[in-house]
Amino acid sequence: MLTETAFESRWSGRESGQATRKGFPAACNDSMRSIELIGASMSFRRNAEIYGEREPADYLYKVVSGAARTCKVRLDGRRQIGAFYLPGDIFGLETGDEHTLSAEAVIPSKIVVIKRATVISLAGRDIDAAHQLWTLTTRELRRTQNHLLFLNKTAPERVAGFLLEMAERAEFEGEIELPMPRQDIADYLGLSIETVSRMLRQFENASAIALPAPRRIVLRKRAVLKGLIA
Repeated sequence: MLTETAFESRWSGRESGQATRKGFPAACNDSMRSIELIGASMSFRRNAEIYGEREPADYLYKVVSGAARTCKVRLDGRRQIGAFYLPGDIFGLETGDEHTLSAEAVIPSKIVVIKRATVISLAGRDIDAAHQLWTLTTRELRRTQNHLLFLNKTAPERVAGFLLEMAERAEFEGEIELPMPRQDIADYLGLSIETVSRMLRQFENASAIALPAPRRIVLRKRAVLKGLIA
């Protein structure tokens, strides 16, 4: 079984530069690598805050290794996770001048911090950088919309959709090694941790997935999962 330390070492070692991000033209990836060079690399321990809610949105953040989450603690004490970010993802994009959510490292992570004004300035004179910034913005909006739709679905639909989303984003063929614990998944999907665990067991009993370790999930029958969210 993969231990917590071994798991974090595996994900923390994934560098975003090892492969071109899916869906990005080569020129756009070159532009983002140029943007990354003008940023500062920082390391964050597990659960460390990257930025806080209502802090000035002066910077953008790119995950080099590890994983990050955005979240908000409600008045009743419950935590709502807005999104997860994996190696290669950029986050911190805001329509206003302040962050609407806080951001934390899920596991030990390496993050490149890039001044927002510098990115905007580069986009103003580099068409590829401008296209990439637009692509990132629309992708973030689409991800937010999809997440809101998730929260209106049944528990099996939410968990199945999450597994398919993570498999696509992590670009794994047959299995997913999740960087986040099940409590994070529950807070992202608006479910209890008991419900998430029960759904995973049901999927396993239906031979749709296998659970060789708590955070390792083998996708055996994607059609079954896709059928739940169709």
